[in-house]
Amino acid sequence: MAESLTRQQLYDRIRASSKEEFILEEMIRLGFWARNTAQPSPSETLIRREGELRRQLNDLLSEKQRYQNKVKMLADMRKDRMAKSKLKIAETKKRREEERKARAEAWAVAKDQQILYLGEEISAGLNKVNPDTAQLAKFNLPVFADATALASAMGITLGKLRYLAFNRKVGHHTHYQRFQVPKKSGGTRVISAPMPQLKAAQHWILEHILYKVSHSEAAHGFVPGKSIVTNAAPHVGQDIVINIDLRDFFPSIAYKRVKGLFCKLGYAEQVATILALICTEPEVDEVLLDGRKYYVAKTARHLPQGAPTSPAITNLICFKLDRRFAGLAEKYGYAYTRYADDMTFSAKGAAADKAGQLLRAVKMFVKEEGFTIHPDKLHVMRKGDRHAVTGIVVNEKLSIDRTTLRKFRALLHNIEKTGLSGKRWGKGKNIISSIEGYANFVYMVKPEWGARLKEKLAALLQRPDIKAEAHAIWTGNNSQPVTTEAISASSHPAGYTSSATTTPAATTDSSTTTPGKITPPEPPAATDKPWWDVV
Repeated sequence: MAESLTRQQLYDRIRASSKEEFILEEMIRLGFWARNTAQPSPSETLIRREGELRRQLNDLLSEKQRYQNKVKMLADMRKDRMAKSKLKIAETKKRREEERKARAEAWAVAKDQQILYLGEEISAGLNKVNPDTAQLAKFNLPVFADATALASAMGITLGKLRYLAFNRKVGHHTHYQRFQVPKKSGGTRVISAPMPQLKAAQHWILEHILYKVSHSEAAHGFVPGKSIVTNAAPHVGQDIVINIDLRDFFPSIAYKRVKGLFCKLGYAEQVATILALICTEPEVDEVLLDGRKYYVAKTARHLPQGAPTSPAITNLICFKLDRRFAGLAEKYGYAYTRYADDMTFSAKGAAADKAGQLLRAVKMFVKEEGFTIHPDKLHVMRKGDRHAVTGIVVNEKLSIDRTTLRKFRALLHNIEKTGLSGKRWGKGKNIISSIEGYANFVYMVKPEWGARLKEKLAALLQRPDIKAEAHAIWTGNNSQPVTTEAISASSHPAGYTSSATTTPAATTDSSTTTPGKITPPEPPAATDKPWWDVV
């Protein structure tokens, strides 16, 4: 073995141990020194021990030499530390990448099976999926274990449900068409009309959940079988009538309150959150940036005025308020009804003198329930005054304001003579929708009067010249801009809904159903598509 080594290699080997140890190993290798594996001889032990000590000494000398050169020592230490750090970084990066991929795969699977996030500040309770089945059974409501079950019941995909409920503070699209209509008292009111997909989902909630929950007997607005007529009837012939209006009724009912309603009905927080998001919407500003339109939320979510679910939700949220007012009315000898945000108290005899006490209690209850009375719409009508409830005169019997009725008849006469051009009724811009709405209103209160007005209006709309003008109005090819049918409601007495725009919630009973509804020329029909396919 030694013969194959170079001189330098021999020197290095001797330097690494000792000359004696090298000679000993060579003698053992060549057979000149007996191998004693059981018990080495003292001389062999000493030689090997000397070699071991020499190696340790060489290591110490090398370490000492390294420490004497501080610059090199620090450089070596830094180099070693950097190498270890790079190795650790590489290992950490690899581990985190593997974890990220695993999380992404798990999230993709979870998104297909459940809803875990619906936007900022409202997603905290989406992991709670245990409904109160006993409470749901009490109200005879359907049970949904989670969002997947809700989507299945609604007949849509989980992704579509997430899309409809997602809370966006800034987005490129909106689920509502917003426009302004004039108020009877002046100013404008913002109407938020849901797009077809959201509107269909809201109608499903209305029919399968909200309509199944009983409301208070005092509620008459947007309740099947009730109307402004049933709301006004209890106040006929009273000595005093008090009308109270709540300010910003729909916007004052926030998302959290709507979510609380669904939770109280028995739904788990996940389902309640989704239902509340579908039924609420913030006010938004339209911002144009780099040629693209953005919708930026400027308020918290609340009930939109124009969604089919909003009136039914207000009736359920006001259940406690109605019960307190009914008890208050009974205490002071008053009758009480409510149509949406219009509340009416009436009484006769000695009870009429207790109006001050009643109003003080009413103001306190309204404040405690989270609402605000509109100071300009609190009217106390005493004996001798004209008593009107939701636009219906109730002094002696249910009647129509005769001055307004004469003006309407005069308008029909003018239309018969000179056509629709230049004519207006109330503050609505769509003359056809406005006059049809008022005719339907009269029919609800006075069927015999209304029938004659509707018959005359139907005959006018069938005349070729007026029919052509009407078609131009409905299709927008007219100087009179066409707005949604909801505009006509602003020209009617408060609380009235035209039969042309009545939702199931506002349907009246058989005694007030309008036969042969006047149908103006229809605008061009849109392409028929399922609501979930509408872009």
